[in-house]
Amino acid sequence: MTNPNETNKPSGVTEQGPAILRGHNPQAIGVQSLPGSRIRILGVPLDLGQSRRGVDMGPSAVRVAGLQARLEALGHQVEDGGNIAVDIAETQSVGEPNAKYLQAITDTCIREAEQVIETLAAGQTPLVLGGDHSVGAGTVSGIAEFYRRKQQKIGLIWIDAHADINTPETSPSGNVHGMPMAAIMGLGPGPLRDIFGWSPKVLPDNVVLIGVRDIDATEKENIRRAGITEVYTMRDIDERGMRTVMEEALRAAGRGTAGYHVSLDMDWIDPEDAPGVGTPVRGGATYREAHLAMEILADHGRMLSFEIVEVNPVIDEHNRTADLAVELISSAFGKKIL
Repeated sequence: MTNPNETNKPSGVTEQGPAILRGHNPQAIGVQSLPGSRIRILGVPLDLGQSRRGVDMGPSAVRVAGLQARLEALGHQVEDGGNIAVDIAETQSVGEPNAKYLQAITDTCIREAEQVIETLAAGQTPLVLGGDHSVGAGTVSGIAEFYRRKQQKIGLIWIDAHADINTPETSPSGNVHGMPMAAIMGLGPGPLRDIFGWSPKVLPDNVVLIGVRDIDATEKENIRRAGITEVYTMRDIDERGMRTVMEEALRAAGRGTAGYHVSLDMDWIDPEDAPGVGTPVRGGATYREAHLAMEILADHGRMLSFEIVEVNPVIDEHNRTADLAVELISSAFGKKIL
């Protein structure tokens, strides 16, 4: 994205691009400068997509952990755009049991997508705080629509313990937070799929799943139906290392695109380090692996937008997970060890 504020570079960034840690090979991933240093925070306190309550407080927990101050300390100009209006479960009809609260979730995602477009049009980088991961359908719809109007396409890096590619026909729970990837890829559910009247929002060649380790049997077929081939499980990270996985992922997401959106579900990280998440699964990324992934994103410099979801302070320990979320966001936006 064009940087409208070239005079205010993030810490560690020069006109030649970001400072590179010793031993890193910038040619391997095509290092550029970091994204524009004007950031707009958008909270989406949505918890209708899952059964466990509490993630609606995630945006507040991340803000309380010092998000804006941390980003400003890196040299960014940060505006907090507040929260997108979200209906609460007690006022809404559950609807069909195989896609609970689908209409209310879609309405929220449409409002969110419109705010994302306004943010990009103002030359700001959207930083979305969830909420459950169903908000991803709104974020991606907004970014994809903005660049579609410019006759460009986007890539998508989905960092998550889960594939989130169930449809109402395949979901074992009917929880829509397990369906946003299916909506983005044009599989359904219909209302989420058809935001702005077109799908898929991202071509399969530019979609990457990273860190998955808990995939429903029916989702495996949906991944094949969607045509997604860049899927890196935790075994891939164990065997090949985070650096190799991230560099391959960024090449795929960036090929022929204006850049890519990054969607980070905090349940990707092992519950030992991130206990306060919507759906914890043992065996996730370590603290340092997570930071390395974010640091490589910053080095690459083609991130168009970022979202972090599924922080649940109700089951957290002294806001540890929100604190880590702020640390990871800081790394993604340019904080370095040296």
